[in-house]
Amino acid sequence: MNYIHCHFELSEPIPWSEILITYLAEIEFESFEQNKNIVDAYIQKPLFDEAKLNEVVETIKTEVTFSHKEIEDENWNAQWESSFSPIYIDKQCIIRAPFHEKEEGFEQEIIINPQMSFGTGHHQTTYLIMKSMFGIDFENKSVLDMGSGTGILAILAEKLGCKEAVAIDIQDWAYHNTIDNLALNNCTKIKVQEGGAELLIDEDKYEIVLANINRNILTNDMKHYVSSMKKGAEIYFSGFYTADVSIIEKEANNNGLTMIEAKEREGWAMVRCTKD
Repeated sequence: MNYIHCHFELSEPIPWSEILITYLAEIEFESFEQNKNIVDAYIQKPLFDEAKLNEVVETIKTEVTFSHKEIEDENWNAQWESSFSPIYIDKQCIIRAPFHEKEEGFEQEIIINPQMSFGTGHHQTTYLIMKSMFGIDFENKSVLDMGSGTGILAILAEKLGCKEAVAIDIQDWAYHNTIDNLALNNCTKIKVQEGGAELLIDEDKYEIVLANINRNILTNDMKHYVSSMKKGAEIYFSGFYTADVSIIEKEANNNGLTMIEAKEREGWAMVRCTKD
């Protein structure tokens, strides 16, 4: 299957790059890379509709220049490998692909075959949550990884001692990518589900929730996350800009959560809350 690679440059990346990605996902784009004012997006060639793409660009209220090109199937893995370097979270964790050499001296090692899924640790929001996870007591805890992408957060939760974890993502390719990555990391305690918040039918189940999605989905689905949490459980929100922290906090308060802290990394934020 050949893919179309679209390259965007935005004059004002905050908040427009996040808005652009949200709209692109709605027209079947599958994977995204962000770097300052650059957004690279990928879509299967049969699903690419240039007219719809132009409509999306016209909704972005800042200057956008973009181009697109076809990537042949045999070059797709090479495209990912050339852009995916190992990620280091101090000496606590290394995230590497199967084609990287093993490195010693880290508390944890996670092997991720990124394929088309979000969540390699390169993005600031994934890094923020993973860094915070080393301060969480996961021992014998039930964990929900909402918007799991590659499954990287659920994988780290198992490595840090959780009793069980559920990884949920609405995208089919993320579902299958997570299953592949569980095998690479010898994980046995993680259940993978394809879908959205409608899958959260069990109340008072989880003690730790990790939700790295985007602001609009977080605020829309927060009530479902909260209903699935035990009293006193913690939830870690990320996937939004620092300027959106107050919006997340307001919605959290409306749903019976109390914000404990907020962290920031290069304009992106993570919020930790507890269920009252």
